[in-house]
Amino acid sequence: MEIRTSQAQVKTPDGSMPVYVAEPTAAGRHPAVIVVMEAFGLNGHIQDVAKRIAAEGYVALAPDVYWRMLPDNKVGYAELPKAIGLMQKVKDAEVVADFRAALDFLAAKPNVNGAKIGITGFCMGGRLAFLVAEELPDRIAAAAPFYGGGIAGLLGKADRIKAPLLLFFGDKDAFIPQDQVKAIDAKLRELKKSYQLENYAGADHGFFCNDRPSYHEKAAGDAWTKLKAFFKQHLSA
Repeated sequence: MEIRTSQAQVKTPDGSMPVYVAEPTAAGRHPAVIVVMEAFGLNGHIQDVAKRIAAEGYVALAPDVYWRMLPDNKVGYAELPKAIGLMQKVKDAEVVADFRAALDFLAAKPNVNGAKIGITGFCMGGRLAFLVAEELPDRIAAAAPFYGGGIAGLLGKADRIKAPLLLFFGDKDAFIPQDQVKAIDAKLRELKKSYQLENYAGADHGFFCNDRPSYHEKAAGDAWTKLKAFFKQHLSA
């Protein structure tokens, strides 16, 4: 599907947040997906994911979660300590307010079906995707977090989630021990949530990102297939 890309600004309670938008050129109202960046910033990989999602028929929006730290708010994959430093400045309450504004921005677009907005995210963004599904349950129609470090710490409010969930983990991920993955699985099952959890054998943290040494082609390919099917099932009109 032919797409176009652009940069835009979303007005939040604290100021203007830059976002990257990739969207189909075809007329009509499309479902939308928010793509939440890794701890390394709104970089080329996240923009590429947004473009891939847009090519499937969605209006994809990738917010710059680090906009309060501009201009020096992107780091390379080899600069983990700096990435962690940026990530530690992110406040959940600010993120929820920012994403509420991003949802409003999407819903106001004439080519978006505001009742069909999903969210996906990677690394830090996986945790934030889960957080937004908890905190804005009436706004998110489907949520697909990838290796979200810290999701286990959000389970106290998981009962609030209304969206179906698709969660991706790798069993070699040192940042997310397997006991946390099991705790997430057990809690979502206990709450009788609509969810699917994929835990890829041999896959490490960041397995979906082909710019990282931890890229795992087989796991990434399977996850992409499942992600497309999940969004098609829950976001198609």
